[in-house]
Amino acid sequence: MTRRVHLVVFGLLIALGSAPAHGAISGTVSGVVRDSAGIPQIGAEVQLLRPDLTVLLSVYTNSSGRYTITPVTPGRYAVKAMGSSFLPALRENVRVRSVTVVNLTLNTLYEVMQWLPAEPRGANSRQDDWTWTLRSAANRPLLRWLEDGPLVVVSDGTGTAPKLKARLMATGQAGTFGESGERYQATVEETPSNSRELLARVEFDPATDAGIESMLGFRQDLGFAGSVQSLAAVAIHPEIEGTEAGGAAELEEAAVRTEETLHLGDMVEAEVGSNQVLARFARNSPNTLAAALPFATVGWREGNTTVSYSMATGMSGQAGEGEAGGWLPALSMRSGQLALEHGLHQEIGWERRTDASGVTVLMFADHIDNPVMEAMGDSGAAEAALSGPALLDNGSGLERVAGPGYSSAGMMASFERRLPGGNQIRLSYANGNALVMAAPQGSGPASIAELVTAAHPRHAQMYALSLSGTLEGTGTRWRASYRWQPEDTLSQIAAFAKDADLPYMNLHVSQPIHLGRDGSSGLVALLDLRNLLAQGYRPYVLSDGSLLVFAQDRRSIRAGLAFNF
Repeated sequence: MTRRVHLVVFGLLIALGSAPAHGAISGTVSGVVRDSAGIPQIGAEVQLLRPDLTVLLSVYTNSSGRYTITPVTPGRYAVKAMGSSFLPALRENVRVRSVTVVNLTLNTLYEVMQWLPAEPRGANSRQDDWTWTLRSAANRPLLRWLEDGPLVVVSDGTGTAPKLKARLMATGQAGTFGESGERYQATVEETPSNSRELLARVEFDPATDAGIESMLGFRQDLGFAGSVQSLAAVAIHPEIEGTEAGGAAELEEAAVRTEETLHLGDMVEAEVGSNQVLARFARNSPNTLAAALPFATVGWREGNTTVSYSMATGMSGQAGEGEAGGWLPALSMRSGQLALEHGLHQEIGWERRTDASGVTVLMFADHIDNPVMEAMGDSGAAEAALSGPALLDNGSGLERVAGPGYSSAGMMASFERRLPGGNQIRLSYANGNALVMAAPQGSGPASIAELVTAAHPRHAQMYALSLSGTLEGTGTRWRASYRWQPEDTLSQIAAFAKDADLPYMNLHVSQPIHLGRDGSSGLVALLDLRNLLAQGYRPYVLSDGSLLVFAQDRRSIRAGLAFNF
């Protein structure tokens, strides 16, 4: 009966994703994308942007370089075109009524530098209202950096290639393994040419002498052939201790990720790469771990539909992919040795996307070794952790142990749709095995090793709802999500899913603070709350009477300020 209900739900999701919206007054934006020589550009991406330059709709040009965006609610928008080996082109203040034609021209950085001759600047020349704009000698805007996007061509003129983005961020956080306390982060993104991108990031804890995370990335665009990218991440955690003679401290992690994207015609795209990871304790410790974790994805696209196959072997930490921790290995301890959470993931997926909605259904088969089990205890539990199989973070008081390996097979489906006002809703469902805690035989006090041994996989289900958007007039960006799965589960169902929501209730808010007369938002306030209701906590009494509480994801908070320039 339950499976029949699931099949009915997925049928409804696919029908909703395929059904067009009716009853609303709509217009159409269309045109042709060419290069400076007038040649139509095939496969260029064209985006319809709101007045605040957030993306509303996205389409691709056909074999004649033409595009059509529909339906579009009448109003004022911006239109941006992007193509390989070109700077994006932007047309702002486009008024859409019924049928609106917007033709765009893509240019290289060299062409932009050559177009406008130098002219004397007049005293009464108009001042443009953009804070970060490259201007010509005649004070005409040439290039503009979008807040969350690339450099774009605004008009013809001379110029040079500037840095795209820099950010300074100061935050305070609590409840996260290896990252609790004050943190400072500096990020620089630079484009030395129109086909290369560089990213450098460093994050450190001022309360320690060596606590640091850093990342350096490079990407080379190969045009229609695809792209090549490499990334290196390093982290030093002086607060993390492990089980060794004398109690080894200061965990060091490193990862080098290389990947290549290949375009085989207009319909086939492949991505292959590997993540080389290394972890050890400092002071010439023999406890060292090294591994190579390959991954690959092949997708076939026809129209709005994509069918893909994916294989992966590595699992990253809890941080997002934009942070160094998102690329570093997920570590714990087993029998006094560092243990790497990894496995073999295989997935066959089907996806259909339109301008307003998207449906994804995938079937997966996983085998996971050394799944990370995280817990928090009192001082007695911390002492037991160091004498048993656990990593201990003295900053947050959290402990990590390696659970028993297990296999899982299941499916995951999601449906997302754009809502009025630029908001978005996403519904997800998944089933498969997850690691659960069970009291050891006798149900009395037990050691950490006995608790870990009693853990076992069990088939479970997951339901998730996510809402996100931007508040008009304030620029406030928000995202709220709730993911439910049985509270005794300590691992994620569909553990390799890239876009899975965090468990239970979470909230993220980003609020620009307007400082300049032009309304620029260089200063941004950030707030990130996880597991607000403190769900999924599993307490156990150890043999020495201390208390140890396991949880898949515990309540944590992160807040601070970021300065973008």
